[in-house]
Amino acid sequence: MNKFEDYQVTAKGENRAFVDMQRLDTLWLNTGTLCNITCDNCYIESSPKNDSLVYITYKEVCTYLDEIRDENMGTTEIGITGGEPFMNPDIIPIMEECLSRGFRLVMLTNAMRPMMRRKEELLELNKKYSGLLTVRVSVDHFNSTLHEEERGEGTFDITLKGLVWLSENNFVMNVAGRTRWGEKEAELREGYTQFFKKNNINVDANDPMTLILFPEMDEKAEVPEITTDCWGILDVNPQNIMCANSRMVVKRKGQIKPAVIACTLLPYEDEFEFSSTLKKSSKRVYLNHQHCSKFCVLGGGSCVAKDE
Repeated sequence: MNKFEDYQVTAKGENRAFVDMQRLDTLWLNTGTLCNITCDNCYIESSPKNDSLVYITYKEVCTYLDEIRDENMGTTEIGITGGEPFMNPDIIPIMEECLSRGFRLVMLTNAMRPMMRRKEELLELNKKYSGLLTVRVSVDHFNSTLHEEERGEGTFDITLKGLVWLSENNFVMNVAGRTRWGEKEAELREGYTQFFKKNNINVDANDPMTLILFPEMDEKAEVPEITTDCWGILDVNPQNIMCANSRMVVKRKGQIKPAVIACTLLPYEDEFEFSSTLKKSSKRVYLNHQHCSKFCVLGGGSCVAKDE
């Protein structure tokens, strides 16, 4: 048997680690896989042509927000990701609905032209719902050459303009970088510190919640399977793994209803899809994927906006 082949048993015949749902602290909404750029290693394969996950609508989002309210789920945070969320035509009404209901809202974006076309609306939302909105900008590296190795020629300066605009207009911000080039964390944080200082960007690079350095996700990489014994060996609490307290809603092309999946990292894997409702999606998640091992358990990765 190959690695990650059996849902509950590893290739060595050991019991695969699992995570039980504790509570739905964060609901992620995927607004669609369409993006204004094509990255070199995008885990969700977003591009200007990929519409495998189609635009979720305002009305569909309201259905899930209503369910959170009606089922007293206690959810405090909504995360919005893509693709590039600002390409979704319903994005501003979706954002306002989340904010008007009192949720903290974290918006993932590359801060390029789709976001900048919404400047006036964003300024109004930030003014109206002060402190509830966080914008997370993907800046893969503080070095423009390395950033563009991932995101394409000419992308760095455009993202920088968006980043500066957000900072100048007092948005709550954080930045997502990558560790794919092998530098030590201290070296990366110092490099980002100088980058933020040079450009007058109000982000603390030494705070792991405002500069999030994500481990690389490569499905071809050799990674170990996580067994039930690994929690103690690695000193990792399964209740701190992302799928213990979050789910993501996606809308697959050709499907009538959106679906709820285990997490933001596995949008195409059938075994990590649960139901069309949140209530029926609070099921045990077996860590049967490379991303579960490398990103979440060994890499300590998480997509939440802030530490509680």
